[in-house]
Amino acid sequence: MKPSAGYSLLAASFVGSTTAAGTPVIVPRASSTMTPITITGNAFYEGSERFYIRGVDYAPGGGIGTPTDPIADSAGCARDIPYFTQLGINTIRVYTIDNSASHDDCMEALQKAGIYLVLDTDNDKYSLNRDAPEESYNSVYLQSVFATIDAFASYPNTLAFLSGNEVINNASNTNVAPYVKATTRDMKQYIGDRGYRKIAVGYSAADVDANQQLMAEYLNCGTDDQRADFYSINDYSWCDPSSFETSGWDTLVANYTNYGLPLFMSEYGCITNSRNFQEVATLYSTNMTGVFSGGLVYEFSQEGNGYGLVTISGNTVTPNSQFTDLENAYKATPNPSGSGGASTSSQASTCPPESDQWNVANDDLPAMPAAAETFLKNGAGAGPGLTGAGSQEAGDSENESVGTASAGSGAVTQTSSAGSKATGSGSSAASSLRLDLSFMSMVSVGLAASIMLL
Repeated sequence: MKPSAGYSLLAASFVGSTTAAGTPVIVPRASSTMTPITITGNAFYEGSERFYIRGVDYAPGGGIGTPTDPIADSAGCARDIPYFTQLGINTIRVYTIDNSASHDDCMEALQKAGIYLVLDTDNDKYSLNRDAPEESYNSVYLQSVFATIDAFASYPNTLAFLSGNEVINNASNTNVAPYVKATTRDMKQYIGDRGYRKIAVGYSAADVDANQQLMAEYLNCGTDDQRADFYSINDYSWCDPSSFETSGWDTLVANYTNYGLPLFMSEYGCITNSRNFQEVATLYSTNMTGVFSGGLVYEFSQEGNGYGLVTISGNTVTPNSQFTDLENAYKATPNPSGSGGASTSSQASTCPPESDQWNVANDDLPAMPAAAETFLKNGAGAGPGLTGAGSQEAGDSENESVGTASAGSGAVTQTSSAGSKATGSGSSAASSLRLDLSFMSMVSVGLAASIMLL
């Protein structure tokens, strides 16, 4: 599931913004510097502590039919972030952003509220076309993806990037899987070669029983450069009233036990019956936490589909009963102590064989288009935003992939200073040259500047 459109333009200061009467008061953290999230084994960590995603999918305006960017909208951030803190969440997912706009003010406001971002890097114009994957996997597409990485890599509260959302949505279009995996590989290489800190790259899978787990195995097989950093699923199988067994979540856990990557629910919250969020207690219990690292409720605002927790009208936010139920569910559900049963190992899966449900003949991946390789050295340049010409039909002999990539070819072979040109290049998967940079955020009034030092 994905909003039919996204969100709207540029950010101003969160401090001093006008909010509606009765808006909950945001309580700032003692320090707005946030610890970047890292991965060990099959779990996320904030420093040495296990990190569980407790969040919502954030797409205000997603039902209006025009892609807009909610975190380039300072007034919208000022209006909505206090409700995030009232819910008690630590993460939002955003489906569409304008990579030509500034997001400093909203990302700083999210920092002050202790909230991380999971970000989709594609949009309606710049994305893989499941009906024509070979043509749509081109350097025009990758330039937009890489420009989005450039726009968000320096924020310490950027938790993860999603290389796609429900690109595979039935059993007949699994042939697009190699292009999703290639994009994931390319994003990881770009982050490394541009000298950014290690930010997780993964995929959000549709709620399709026939191939959801096959895609999980596929994105976790092969060499380390080919493997995703995490996997996430959109799941609507728990419909209140339900239980761990009735919902099938026990089977879900069994199927993903021993999976080598962090796993979370990128969308959940069935509305078939009344939605009381009984599943929250189970999702953050040890029945689940050895395999899952939490999830994101779909969705924050009413967008014409019945899933919203609040109604937004201008500057006024009106929570509904589902908002209250989720708030109470989070309050009543602490995280497990210690590691929550997480594994410290990150073993690769076996690539799934071709079958009636999996139309991928072998483990080969398309090579990065030659025209996109220059971005690794020189950077992606200015993003096309939401008004560019688009990439799905931009493929030609000059910018499409030619041939397949050798295993390991996506490993970081050089490290540039982010925003500057590289002076050298490597010829092999020289992981010893990779610098995993950390970011420290130094915040002044109305401005967050992220400085790469390490």
